[in-house]
Amino acid sequence: MIDVGANLTHAAFRADLDKVVARARAAGVAPVVVTGTTVEESRAAQEVADKHGFYATAGVHPHHARECDAQTILVLRALAKHPRVVAIGECGLDFNRNYSPRPDQEKCFIAQLELGIELGRPLFLHSRDAHPRFAEILDHHKVKKAVAHCFTGGKEELHAYLDLGLYIGITGWICDERRGRHLLELVREIPRDRLLLETDSPYLTPRDLRPQPRGRRNEPAFLPHIAQTVARAVGRPVAEVAAETSRNARTLFAIDEPGSSSAAKRPPAA
Repeated sequence: MIDVGANLTHAAFRADLDKVVARARAAGVAPVVVTGTTVEESRAAQEVADKHGFYATAGVHPHHARECDAQTILVLRALAKHPRVVAIGECGLDFNRNYSPRPDQEKCFIAQLELGIELGRPLFLHSRDAHPRFAEILDHHKVKKAVAHCFTGGKEELHAYLDLGLYIGITGWICDERRGRHLLELVREIPRDRLLLETDSPYLTPRDLRPQPRGRRNEPAFLPHIAQTVARAVGRPVAEVAAETSRNARTLFAIDEPGSSSAAKRPPAA
């Protein structure tokens, strides 16, 4: 199985990342796409990907959009040349916390969309309480190759993204009986060729996972648990869901077969 979004550069993994990776592989989870959220974290994500035979994204999260300028985009462009960097992002809009002003968020988001389109890279997208403005920007820029990371929205938002041609990333949020119950029905409306699975580690530990991990730290080894929940919701065998979502990840990110040590197969950077 492929975990398309894990924050393995997070401080929570600093002491035992090698063991975390080993547990993921033992659980059948590999490769992992390591998420970049700032220039520094994107560099670190690339280093983790190099060391463990994983892949990475390079981008600036909307929380850090106030720090994004022309030089930032130049650095992301350079990072995107690395063969294991397979997407631009995590980028988007977060109108829930507004850690960066909304105008800064939109400017940084659009700059990364334009970079991804120019380089022919898929986009790893973040949206929280930003619909419909988020969809309007994507539609205006004719974004096609992208995943709506950690989808937690409603029916209208889901179909807006599907109409735009996006892939949909489902996390352990679907295992939360308080907040994620609606996803058990909505996931049935996601076409088989658009569904992706991710942990968003160390966040969003499945609430129904037993026993709960120490400190409630999520990790890629728990992806099969999420897959089982999705499989029950859609009424298909978990092996089928695992195969389909992994195939979708390889298609979107143009990556090799799980476990391969060769470089990503994608167009050269401009």
